[in-house]
This record gives sequence, C-alpha cells and structure tokens, in this order.
Amino acid sequence: MTETTKTHVILLACGSFNPITKGHIQMFERARDYLHKTGRFIVIGGIVSPVHDSYGKQGLVSSRHRLIMCQLAVQNSDWIRVDPWECYQDTWQTTCSVLEHHRDLMKRVTGCILSNVNTPSMTPVIGQPQNENTQPIYQNSNVPAKPTAAKILGKVGESLSRICCVRPPVERFTFVDENANLGTVMRYEEIELRILLLCGSDLLESFCIPGLWNEADMEVIVGDFGIVVVPRDAADTDRIMNHSSILRKYKNNIMVVKDDINHPMSVVSSTKSRLALQHGDGHVVDYLSQPVIDYILKSQLYINASG
Repeated sequence: MTETTKTHVILLACGSFNPITKGHIQMFERARDYLHKTGRFIVIGGIVSPVHDSYGKQGLVSSRHRLIMCQLAVQNSDWIRVDPWECYQDTWQTTCSVLEHHRDLMKRVTGCILSNVNTPSMTPVIGQPQNENTQPIYQNSNVPAKPTAAKILGKVGESLSRICCVRPPVERFTFVDENANLGTVMRYEEIELRILLLCGSDLLESFCIPGLWNEADMEVIVGDFGIVVVPRDAADTDRIMNHSSILRKYKNNIMVVKDDINHPMSVVSSTKSRLALQHGDGHVVDYLSQPVIDYILKSQLYINASG
C-alpha cells in the first residue's frame, strides 16, 4: 500500500486539558506510531480541542488559560495544533458536534485548498492569523527537518498540513470563507481522509455509564467517525467494550493502541498534576512540560484546592 492510497487520518482529542499534560501529548504520539505500524493509515495532523468554559466541571480554569497552556505544550510539535473553536462558541458543545464541525470544515477547506495543487490557495484556513507572513504555517522553525506529511505527500500533504498543523494565537484568528469556490481540479474525495476521536480508556469506559451519553451521539461518534483508544492504567478495553451494545456493534471502528501497557505516561493525569501543584510536589515536572509549569506559576493557577 503506497502512502497516497493509505487512509489519511486526523486525530482529534476533546477534553478539559485542565491542564494539558505530557500524557496528553504522548497519547497523540503513541496513537500515530500505532496507526502507522498497521500499514493502513498515515496520520497527517492532530487537533487538541479544549472544552468550553460552561462545561461546568469543578476547578475548570478559564479557556483563555487552557488554550495558552495547550499551545505551549505543542509549540515544538510539527503536526499537533490547538483549535479554539469549541472554546469560542456561545455554550458547551457535545463531542459529536465538535467532530461534525471539523469534518464539515475539512470537506469545505480541502475542497478549496486542494483545488489547485500546483498553486496552493492563499485562502485563510482556520487558525491562520491575519497579516501573517508567507512562511509555511504548518512548520515550526524550531523543529528539525523530518518526514512530515508535506514531504511524504507533496503538494497534497502540504495543503492538508496547512489545515491540520497550524497553531493559532489565542487573541485573534480568521476562519475560512465558507463561500470560497476556487474550482475542483483536485477534489477532497480523491483521497480518503478520516477524522478519528482520540481518547484514553477512561473516556471509552464512560460510554458504558447509563444516561451519560446521548445514544444517537454515540452512534455517530463510534459508527460514523471511529475512535483510537490509548489505554490508561492497564485498563481492560475488551471488557469495557463488552459492557456497551453500541461499542460491541461498532467494535471494528475502535482501534486500541497496543504498545507498552506499562508506559510511564499512561498513569499521568490532569488531576495528579493539579494535586502536585497544590502540594508543591516536585514530581509535577514528570507530568507537565516546563513552559506549562512556568505559565501556571506565573498565572497562579491551581494553587487552591478548588482550582
């Protein structure tokens, strides 16, 4: 199977990211490595989508802080970006609606940008700041050259990378013009592109809690999109899936990352990170990247037990 005939994947992780941890970033890396090893997929981007402030979770700090921390956490990645769309809505969005937003956006934007592969469109893509220079926005200048999607897939990969790997400033960004119509020389449908929900086994287990999830949403999330699960704390994902009729029904759409079940990052969590910060525990450096720690201390976040 050649690189261009593999299923192209964008990994989307929704959550509080309160704060974002090294475990979250490793979840992306482990999922990408696993999907590549199957020989059937090529991951061309990762999206971190922090939840809206009105989610109502106790101790949830402002999305302004969470977005900045997320951007600091991915600043050295050449394929993971932070998307503020969910935070900038009027109210909390379901996971299903976030997936549908990115699917619809991807169809619309790739239709525009891939319309002329020899001269990529300069139509602003989601997250591209206004008045930016023309330096490729998908490549962080501090990251050593490596075989990114752009290098593997040429102009097609470059166009997709523009969408998937930009890290927008929190203050202001431009959405793509949904009415843009630049032709259809290269159509989105000519390559198979999927958005998969990336999650830990704890989220998968939450599907089994009666009444917590809307069943119609679960059908869409698992049946239409699909899930990549990175187990946490050596969780038994087969047992979890057997407890839900919908998970059993769409078992083939659930890909469980089977690498090191004792991976050190599998026990890292935002909860442990907050507790470490509150107690001045030096182990916080094992949970959070230094830029995130510096920002937390500067902003005096999570100091009180309620935060």
